[in-house]
Amino acid sequence: MSYVDGFIAAVPTANREQYIKHAEIAASVFKENGALSVVECWGEDVPQGKVTSFPMAVKLKEGETVAFGWIIWPDKATRNAGMDRMMQDPRMQPNVNPMPFDGQRMVFGGFEMLLKA
Repeated sequence: MSYVDGFIAAVPTANREQYIKHAEIAASVFKENGALSVVECWGEDVPQGKVTSFPMAVKLKEGETVAFGWIIWPDKATRNAGMDRMMQDPRMQPNVNPMPFDGQRMVFGGFEMLLKA
């Protein structure tokens, strides 16, 4: 079954358009390197929790929005090879396509897909 990379990040709300451009470039690179699909979402109904929540996970600050996304790969091997190539791609270098958010507060991980309905 497929392999999924998931992530959430706190993005300055004023950087929404810059985030979209960054995501479009990244999506192209991911797909060129084997990703089946890339989904990016902008938080609209993301409540602050009492114990856990998306805002708490990324230490959301005033004037920021939670972005949530995932990349679907055919398998983990394709993902590993694709990520290695993506990190070397000139379009993804910080001086060319800087992240429009604080990458230290980004939460991400890779997941084995168990169910797709």
